[in-house]
Amino acid sequence: MEQTLSDTDFLVSQTDSKGKILFANEDFCKIAGYTLEELIGQPHSIVRHPDMPKAAFKDLWDTIKTGKVWKGYVKNKTRNGGFYWVFATVYPNIACGDSEGGYMSCRRKPSPAEIQKAEALYKTMR
Repeated sequence: MEQTLSDTDFLVSQTDSKGKILFANEDFCKIAGYTLEELIGQPHSIVRHPDMPKAAFKDLWDTIKTGKVWKGYVKNKTRNGGFYWVFATVYPNIACGDSEGGYMSCRRKPSPAEIQKAEALYKTMR
């Protein structure tokens, strides 16, 4: 079942350099269906949906590990097995986590047309 973000939802999370969650804001917890306490210390992949191609995450990691910002559409899974789409911007963040820094991700609601384009692209990337 799809969970649709509202126009004002703004999901934020911070991870260490390995992708373990250090922080998630209230909107992220609400949409994903977890409490903050359940998310802290978990790998961010806890919300990874199996429909997402590995190539999309390889591109994300290859980009942010070089200190650049990554932007793209992501289908995530909720705790109860549903899903939600976001437009994500992922930033390297030296203030996060361990001595290697970490990452901050900010997400907003994508339009239906943006989701359709992402779905079509991701079908070609399996």
